[in-house]
Amino acid sequence: MCSAMVLNKYTYAHKSDFPVVRVPVASRRFHSQAVEGAIAEFKLKVKDTELTWLFENCFPNTLDTTVFYDTLNGRPDTYVITGDIDAMWLRDSCAQVWPYLTFAAKDEKLRSMIAGVINRQTGCILKDPYANAFYKNEQQVSEWKDDKTDMLPGVHERKWEIDSLCYPIRLAYNYWKITGDTKSFDEKWKGAVSSILKVFKDQQRKTDNGPYHFQRETVKPTDSLPMNGYGFPIKPTGLICSMFRPSDDATIYPFLIPSNFFAALSLRQAAEMVTVMFKDNLLAQKLKALATEVENALRKHAVVKHPVYGNIYAYEVDGFGNYNMMDDANVPGLLSMPYLGLVKHDDAVYVNTRKFVLSGSNPFFYKGKAGEGVGGPHVGAANMIWPLSIICRGLTSTNDAEIKQCIKMLKNSHAQKGFMHESFDKDNPANFTRSWFAWANTLFGEFIWKVYQEKPNLLSV
Repeated sequence: MCSAMVLNKYTYAHKSDFPVVRVPVASRRFHSQAVEGAIAEFKLKVKDTELTWLFENCFPNTLDTTVFYDTLNGRPDTYVITGDIDAMWLRDSCAQVWPYLTFAAKDEKLRSMIAGVINRQTGCILKDPYANAFYKNEQQVSEWKDDKTDMLPGVHERKWEIDSLCYPIRLAYNYWKITGDTKSFDEKWKGAVSSILKVFKDQQRKTDNGPYHFQRETVKPTDSLPMNGYGFPIKPTGLICSMFRPSDDATIYPFLIPSNFFAALSLRQAAEMVTVMFKDNLLAQKLKALATEVENALRKHAVVKHPVYGNIYAYEVDGFGNYNMMDDANVPGLLSMPYLGLVKHDDAVYVNTRKFVLSGSNPFFYKGKAGEGVGGPHVGAANMIWPLSIICRGLTSTNDAEIKQCIKMLKNSHAQKGFMHESFDKDNPANFTRSWFAWANTLFGEFIWKVYQEKPNLLSV
């Protein structure tokens, strides 16, 4: 027995075990013909009913529920919320629309929506390059308005994270490469790049702590910074301080290694863009010089010797010789570095690091009845696996058996809800956090679509 829903020329059938949970057509925030075509193709070719159901629910979830597309001063303008939080994270919004880039060249409406994300992010960075999340308008008052930092109207949260400025460059660079469209890249955008460069250089903290400080009155120590809001001390090395991780949790040692790898790549991508589009060789030289400095510092400080796994990448260091051996489920993390193009899959140190991350030596690796994966301190409880980590494990794997294992674990994790969650208990997927977390949903779709394109035999029941 099955029910059916008709959407334009596509018909979707669901067995009674997999009821329709995708929002109704009339309630969807954005429609992409190209994405709907991909869903229809996947459902036609893949015989695993549960997997096709999950793909249909998850892959368009960002478009269905989180995109607010409009025009502002004659230009596309797109505000993207994370799901159950009405705020636009620079990181999350980039990651949420990223999987749709591959379809943007053949879908003008989708292309315009992504251009709108780039345009809005440019404005956000120009407003406050240290903020990680923003509101659609300046009238909305943040629940964090009393944080002890330089809060501005329209800012939701002001946690300084390197990746918050890397993700917009990643999206802009690849949007340009895929579509050839340069209309979003005007003097304001170049100004945002200059602002990013200044923040990165200031946060090398060669002479002082720089202008950024942050404290919050909270019972969660990971939500505030010690030492009068400047974080624990560092010895300047050429690396860039990130006072918070991609999880929005405070770093212990401020030189966050995966994010510094991300910064080096982003600086080189930005340099290429300003050279080609603006012929600004001086700015490009400054961007490349900083990238080189960070890369050289990573060679000196990023690798530590583990007693079991040999040379691995540390998660955090401080320049004094102290380091933190762990990984967190959020992206960028150590596990996800090849996914972002930060290291090669067969990089010898990464291979060792991957073994460490997916072992009991990583304090945030959990293994239970429902699956295994990486968590982190963000949800405040142990034994909570993040589907993001399982997805990234699959995206960075070259082993067919491991990829199939990741798919199986993700199918086991949704607790009959039809969507990915922020985290789930290693022994009981029904114990989960965040029922509406668009980044995890869309990234799941990206992973499954990649497997479908490259190794469809792994999707068999």
